[in-house]
Amino acid sequence: MGAGCCDSVCSAPAMVGSRFRKALWVALIVNAAMFGVEVVGGLHAGSVSLLADAIDFAGDAANYGISLAVLSMGLLWRSRAALVKGLSMAVFGVFILGKIAWGALAGVPPEPVTMGLIAVLALLANAGVAFMLYAYREGDANQRSVWLCSRNDAIGNVAVLLAAAGVFGTGSAWPDLIVALVMAGLALSSGLAVVRHAREELRTASVPQTASPAVPAAVSIPLSALSSGSCPQQSGELGPMEAPHPSARS
Repeated sequence: MGAGCCDSVCSAPAMVGSRFRKALWVALIVNAAMFGVEVVGGLHAGSVSLLADAIDFAGDAANYGISLAVLSMGLLWRSRAALVKGLSMAVFGVFILGKIAWGALAGVPPEPVTMGLIAVLALLANAGVAFMLYAYREGDANQRSVWLCSRNDAIGNVAVLLAAAGVFGTGSAWPDLIVALVMAGLALSSGLAVVRHAREELRTASVPQTASPAVPAAVSIPLSALSSGSCPQQSGELGPMEAPHPSARS
């Protein structure tokens, strides 16, 4: 898709920036609202995966805010912001691992109906955000990290739905904990991928771009061009001309 996308995107960077900014504002509002919904619902249902998803919504809202702050800045600052976001995604994964250990020790199953209803609402919200940001998935590290956050959220919501069904069918907390483990793996792998991409861009942005002046090549004008009176096609500084052939003299 690279070439085709560039035909419609690269020619109008200002328009793309405006569209991306609007998408980020919508994503910020949606994620902040869903954070509150999932905190209340997760506490009410006693679901570790819902609470983990709520923290993920909060982290994404903060990430979208960072993206909005650095959107008009240069590649260096955008890459630094992506580095921070990648690290936050990895930290979120480690936090989920801790919640899994706590839930395994407690062994109390969550309330599956509330879990499932909130997971459906969260899936609709994240699917809409991911659809808006789909066009920017191959952008710079900052845009890519935003897309990865939205994609992982939608996948996580499907997993929470499956966990709710598993808890409903088994009466055990393990489906909830297994889904939380999957979400932790997604956060860790995506966070490390964003960090790698951001570090590559930081290295590129920190290398000074020195351009050596081009040395114009000497151009030799052929005899046929002189005798016919036509101009040579090359542009630039002309080199030494060839002497006319004796037969061309009158």
